Amino acid sequence: MGGSSSIQLTMLGLDSAGKSTLLYRMKFDQYTNVMPTVSYNCEKIKVTSGKAKGITFTIWDLGGQDKKRPLWRQYTRSSDGIIFVVDSADKERLEEAKLELIQLLKCPDNDNLPILFIANKQDLRESLEVEEVTKYLGLHELNPGQFWTIMGSCAITGEGLTDAMDAMYELILKRKSKKKR
Repeated sequence: MGGSSSIQLTMLGLDSAGKSTLLYRMKFDQYTNVMPTVSYNCEKIKVTSGKAKGITFTIWDLGGQDKKRPLWRQYTRSSDGIIFVVDSADKERLEEAKLELIQLLKCPDNDNLPILFIANKQDLRESLEVEEVTKYLGLHELNPGQFWTIMGSCAITGEGLTDAMDAMYELILKRKSKKKR
């Protein structure tokens, strides 16, 4: 990334999607029982494997309660990318997540900001497949210039997180190379 090995990300999603559990799984490489995030958590995570090896991600994990969501854009304004986490076992709230995503993408500061969607809780029997979550969120209807990908994960075991962070890193590189043209 042109000498820069630090990337700032904002982690968003509805409350109880597993954002903080994901954050601390990445930070400590073990399951950490967390409390609901009232405001935010911020952690620096140095990637030790995969394509993003050696890159430090500063991740702002923001509370997902409906009263906190209007504050999201203050953080995304200075981000290199967004991690949008959904609970793939909570079908009833996927429509709410979609509405929040639409609001988020209306903000000009977020125009074409790379987004990694994480379909969390893939370990649960009732969870939707990644393709189903993609349909529920209407991701194929996003602006054609929007850089995005969706990955399944399990915050408790850490499954899928290395691939997800590699995908986020690649989206950021792709956007930066497009901007230079």
